[in-house]
Amino acid sequence: MTAVSDTSAATRSPRKKSRLAKTLSLMRKKPLGAIGGVIILVFCLVALFAPWLAPFDPLKIDSSNLLTPPNASNWFGTDEFGRDILSRLIWGARISLFVGLSAVLLGTTTGSVLGLISGYFGGKLDSLIQRVMDTLMAFPMLVLALAMVAALGSSVRNVIIALAVVIMPNAARVIRSSALTVREKPFVEAAHNLGLSTWRILFRHVLPNCVAPFIILATAGLGSAILSEASLSFLGLGTPPPEPSWGAMLSGKTQRYMTEAPWLAIFPGLAITLVVFGFNFLGDALRDILDPKLRSR
Repeated sequence: MTAVSDTSAATRSPRKKSRLAKTLSLMRKKPLGAIGGVIILVFCLVALFAPWLAPFDPLKIDSSNLLTPPNASNWFGTDEFGRDILSRLIWGARISLFVGLSAVLLGTTTGSVLGLISGYFGGKLDSLIQRVMDTLMAFPMLVLALAMVAALGSSVRNVIIALAVVIMPNAARVIRSSALTVREKPFVEAAHNLGLSTWRILFRHVLPNCVAPFIILATAGLGSAILSEASLSFLGLGTPPPEPSWGAMLSGKTQRYMTEAPWLAIFPGLAITLVVFGFNFLGDALRDILDPKLRSR
């Protein structure tokens, strides 16, 4: 028994080393992607442990501590209501990341399913789906999101729905293109000849070959989604006050005090910039790794 366990441990050890070596090799080849992944990981951990990391209650108003510059007690200063900026940034990470991740997951998944069906079946169904996508793409992303939030009302749920709708057309177009290519492959024809059902072929054989574009779309779209959420909050149509949101921290009465209290804009703007850069760097690296045309570069 000891010899068998030693042998299995010996076989597992090279596998772990090879995976670690591959990971380190990818990090050396794509340093910006690695930096982006670290940035995203840090912000996700900050959002996850916000109740323990935030030094103060993000909603607590302190009239004796209004517009205090960064100091030993309030590292990032306070706002016009005396609320701690650092605490609001930490809690705001939860809302910004939640809205961005939810919107991208919903929009990319819905668009991918529509694109998959559109590309595989073709014909009138393809034309109908693509005309709807063309209509949505005719509007600028932020304008369409503004119109939807204005119609549905200002709330976190409605912001997620609005951003998902504007993300959906691009995902549908890309996945449709992949589905058109995959459906002509010999293994799909072989599955037809074996008598497999259409839906089984679609979701068991075509869909797995479209996963790489899906991952690239999701990671590349996260930065845009978070930036759009911040823009909506900045315009007063995002997360309703007094909930902390990075975009909301830059809007409203805060704009009046930015000249005399620049920390009100610097730290939320820096947080948005870092997260957007992080997701963009990671998305670019994943695209280069997963796309066969770019893999050799």
